[in-house]
Amino acid sequence: MNNKKLFIYDRSSEERLDRFLTEEMPDLSRSQIQRLIKVGNVTVNDQIITKNGFSLDKKGQTVTIKIPTPKPLDIVPEKRELDILFENKDLIVINKPAGIVMHPSAGHRSGTLVHAALGYDPFMEGIGGIMRPGIVHRLDKNTSGVVVLAKNDVAHGWLQKQFKDRLTQKFYIALVDKHPPTDTGKIDAPIYRDPTNRKKMAIAPKEKGKSAVSIYSTIRKFKKHGLLRVQILTGRTHQIRVHLASIGSPVSGDIIYGYSTSTIPINRHFLHASSLEICLPHEKKLSKFEAPLPKELEEVLENL
Repeated sequence: MNNKKLFIYDRSSEERLDRFLTEEMPDLSRSQIQRLIKVGNVTVNDQIITKNGFSLDKKGQTVTIKIPTPKPLDIVPEKRELDILFENKDLIVINKPAGIVMHPSAGHRSGTLVHAALGYDPFMEGIGGIMRPGIVHRLDKNTSGVVVLAKNDVAHGWLQKQFKDRLTQKFYIALVDKHPPTDTGKIDAPIYRDPTNRKKMAIAPKEKGKSAVSIYSTIRKFKKHGLLRVQILTGRTHQIRVHLASIGSPVSGDIIYGYSTSTIPINRHFLHASSLEICLPHEKKLSKFEAPLPKELEEVLENL
């Protein structure tokens, strides 16, 4: 069933159709409204309009928009306990455990965070016309910590822009094998897909790869390990793991970029997204969300 909305244009000057509807319907993004116009879901005085820039220039014009009900996603929601740090109508902030992947993919048809989020809220408004949470940023399967999921298109676009424009603050806690060369440092090295192993990332030659910047500081030194606080200014795949390995201090337990045998007694790497600062939709100041270290990582530190 379509949800039909009707508006009466009553302005003193001409205005673009897509801009008018964006102002009238703040719960829809402008790109979403433009898609609805292009597929013929908007009429002006009962005439279908497919041009986003159509000019509304007469008082009393009737504008009608049909909003399709989001289609169900072809995955089965799964009931799973979630550690929810914050939730409102636009988004949900979760403390993700290690061992769970973010979204369905080849080899991961069930048991993902998306499955769990839909199990928690099966009537989520959806992204892009599909009833599913919007993945804004990602954590590796064996990285735990703060992750945010958007519940609707407007929130998804709002959050995506912040990550794209690097307006967020992202901090991680990492235990590394061997102390880094300096107690604090900045790693500015581009990253690209490893040409010899497509499942891995690597430091790229200067003329290749994508810019990647990580800043670290030492929290505590152990005999053969260092506990670091890492801020990432970019969000590249495996960024922290690749960067720390490149300076001779791979993340403990990371058998892909570090030692082939883990130096700590857990079946994951010691990397935790400890805090995330973002501006919530329609707000102007940053909100900070923090996730404590999971028990298995606390126990590693106690043993050290």
